[in-house]
Amino acid sequence: MTRTISIFGATGSIGDSTLDLIRSDRANWNVVALSANCSAEKLARLAIEFGAQIAVVGDESCLPELREHLSGTSIEAAGGAQALCDVAARPVDITVAAIVGCAGLAPTMAAIEQGNTVALANKESLVSAGHVMMQLVEKHGTTLLPVDSEHNAIFQCLEGNNLDDVRWITLTASGGPLRTKTLAELEATTPAQAIAHPNWDMGAKISVDSATMFNKGLEFIEAFHLFPVGLDRLRIIVHPQSVIHSMVEYRDGSTLAQLGPSDMRVPIASTLAYPARMDTSCKPLDLATIGELTFFAPDEERFPATRLAREAAHAGGAAPAVLNAANEVAVAAFLAGQVKFTHISAIVARTLDNYAPPAPETLDAVLAVDAEARARAGEMLELA
Repeated sequence: MTRTISIFGATGSIGDSTLDLIRSDRANWNVVALSANCSAEKLARLAIEFGAQIAVVGDESCLPELREHLSGTSIEAAGGAQALCDVAARPVDITVAAIVGCAGLAPTMAAIEQGNTVALANKESLVSAGHVMMQLVEKHGTTLLPVDSEHNAIFQCLEGNNLDDVRWITLTASGGPLRTKTLAELEATTPAQAIAHPNWDMGAKISVDSATMFNKGLEFIEAFHLFPVGLDRLRIIVHPQSVIHSMVEYRDGSTLAQLGPSDMRVPIASTLAYPARMDTSCKPLDLATIGELTFFAPDEERFPATRLAREAAHAGGAAPAVLNAANEVAVAAFLAGQVKFTHISAIVARTLDNYAPPAPETLDAVLAVDAEARARAGEMLELA
């Protein structure tokens, strides 16, 4: 049976992988909407290839170019933040929420209000607005499926089991491209070095987050909301091979782990086919060739991001939203060559120390906290 789908962040790495899976199973999918921040030419090309009803650019200044590329077609073009929300509110069987950063928060919330299925690849939304978002999920009866490889692995390991029986949920981290670097070497790290992930093909922002370990810190907070076992039953371990994507240990001593290749098409396929399975062209896992799997405790002296995230999760309220916003500002500044790699965590820590607003209870309140935290983090750049 043909299913309808909208993909927000269609031109990014998650969007590319999702569309690759749909391309190989074209008869079973009807693409309703595709979005990008800009990338008008690529977005238009994909919209034409997949016969989308509408293409949306978040940056409204890119709309004229999008319209030009779509001229002569029946595909509607739209632009701007409100347009993203309006299109996300269109009912579809499944929405893939893959806009990077807090920019994806409002469209994701609009998709949740449909009450259908949302495949969540935008961890920042759940980090910044976890309480508000999960209340909305419950209110509308939405099926929220995690796309991140770690959370998707946990989701699969928990299937059919009781959360009360869980002893530990362990998120695995590759450690990124800088795992073995000294503090002095980290100080001199360039953006090109930080985004050169050894295992995964990701966008620049997520790659830097992996290098700082903020990616794992954000995932720690996300796991707290997705799998409510309590913060004291969540932990992180460094696993450089990225073969085990996460693990769940139960009170009887059994540990279930999900293994697979370092290919985002695997967790995405899990969400697209849920509760069934689908074929992929991913390379099969060859454990004999891999040879060995290793594990290390996180080094929070060289990589303090996981500690900062854990402290923000324990503080609760607005702290995770402040942490996320400050990190986005600091990463953008690092990629632009304005601050050093080691300054990213320092900027986040200072912002958390200097801004502790009340817990946001609505989407507007979350966005207000996010905006103020960004402004304050921007001020911290000058002190870095």
